[in-house]
Amino acid sequence: MRMVHSSPVLPPLDTLETFARAARLGSFSAAAEESGITHGAVSRQVSRLERWMGVRLFAREARGVRLTPEGMRFFARAEEALTLLGNSGERWLPRRNKAVVRLSVTPSVASLWLFQRLPKLEGNELHVELTLEHRLADFGEGTDLAIRCGKGPWAGVRALPLWQEKSFPIAAPALAERLGQRSDALSLLDLPILHDSNIEGWRRWLSGEGVDYIPRGHDRRFEDYNLVIDACAQGLGIALARPPLSDAAMATGRVVAVSERTLDYHVAFHLIRPDEALRSPAIEFASRFLREAGHDEATIATFIAPGRAKA
Repeated sequence: MRMVHSSPVLPPLDTLETFARAARLGSFSAAAEESGITHGAVSRQVSRLERWMGVRLFAREARGVRLTPEGMRFFARAEEALTLLGNSGERWLPRRNKAVVRLSVTPSVASLWLFQRLPKLEGNELHVELTLEHRLADFGEGTDLAIRCGKGPWAGVRALPLWQEKSFPIAAPALAERLGQRSDALSLLDLPILHDSNIEGWRRWLSGEGVDYIPRGHDRRFEDYNLVIDACAQGLGIALARPPLSDAAMATGRVVAVSERTLDYHVAFHLIRPDEALRSPAIEFASRFLREAGHDEATIATFIAPGRAKA
């Protein structure tokens, strides 16, 4: 048997466990049910492993799947490898006594809001696998839920705005002291403006005083809002607060408001799910998450319902 592959040297561990489960059960559907993922996700993971191996591991048949001769040889090796990993001191594999929920989330929401609440949201029976990314989640890859910022709606998914952001300028205490009582737009523009990849928030806030804002050479742009907050707290410039993501920094005094004028932010973070029915662990996590974000039970029930709500 000739295996054709390049890097990485080892096969992806998620595909290895899925392959072994499908081999033991003789069915992609049964493996999906036991893993808590979809039949399509099992099929894609097995296909990934087969591409890595350069051979067919399963023969697809009308009533299920069966291992090819190459698959039977590899199955024995895979079982040995998974046993070794399971017996090691490192926790390479998901906890067997917890239901896994796969959440795709932006780094800013993860670090500024989610991490501190994650133990409470997981409880004793859920384990949340986080994927930190900016692209819109591909629910075909096994993702249950996603959190993204935008205006929506998005085709093929259901999205619920998480919170309404009231935006206002903030600065480190030392910079705020330098400004004194000066909180008008022109005074703020004496200092560097800090923003993430979308400058529309600043444009809208400054236009309220007739200022047409164009980014300048000493202004600073960061990809993630958590970096905007950190840079602001270090005194690098003026940022816009985006509650609740900025709440912790304000509560600890790392940053303070430098203007009382607020503005509804032009985009919102959304909890996003596929149109197809959610798995039970994802329903439970979404319900807990939305309660923590301040949503009522009627809104939660509509979001987690199997079918798209009628207009």
